[in-house]
Amino acid sequence: MNGAGTGSGEPVIRRYRAADRAAVAAVCLKTAASGGDATGVYSDDALMPEVYALPYVEYAPDLAFVVEVDGRVAGYVLGIADTEEFIDWYARVWAPAFRERHPVAGPPTAHRPAYTEAQLVADGGDSERMRIPELDDYPAHLHIDLLPELQGRGLGRRLIDALRATLAERGVRALHLGFDAANVGARAFYERLGFHELPSSRPGAPRFGISTR
Repeated sequence: MNGAGTGSGEPVIRRYRAADRAAVAAVCLKTAASGGDATGVYSDDALMPEVYALPYVEYAPDLAFVVEVDGRVAGYVLGIADTEEFIDWYARVWAPAFRERHPVAGPPTAHRPAYTEAQLVADGGDSERMRIPELDDYPAHLHIDLLPELQGRGLGRRLIDALRATLAERGVRALHLGFDAANVGARAFYERLGFHELPSSRPGAPRFGISTR
């Protein structure tokens, strides 16, 4: 990892800080539409971050790394070392509060996303969606997002390498991830890094895994 930002415009990778929370949520939103900006796609812009980013920095801030450019966060990787333990925590702590905040899907927007708001709200309240058959062999998982301006510069690889090294130091042998099947760039990126498709992967819901070493 690099050190603190210098104001030079050169991106640096550092560990997550509590003050980064809102910026992480913003990056999640701006990359949530198959890698594009999901602002206004759903009735509440908080939904995507509350399902796919904020629970991670709440539960495991020590496994989150961000890319900072001139004092602003423009990308991140968020990790969970033990998905089963995270599922239990999510069910006890995160899901009940999420369901209170979002009891039903809001009114439809003009965007009509394939991943509907009803599905997103249901996923936000359902920890079991993360319980994949391969958890014994791939106990960790991650989410990674970079704003378009930072893509193609090797930063995604460096973020994942930082997380893999941290997990390996803790004795976690492998991790998995899922991604939007419509995001063909993401598939190519993971394959370049050495990820492979897991047996439970499906065409509409790809799942990949990789060792931490």
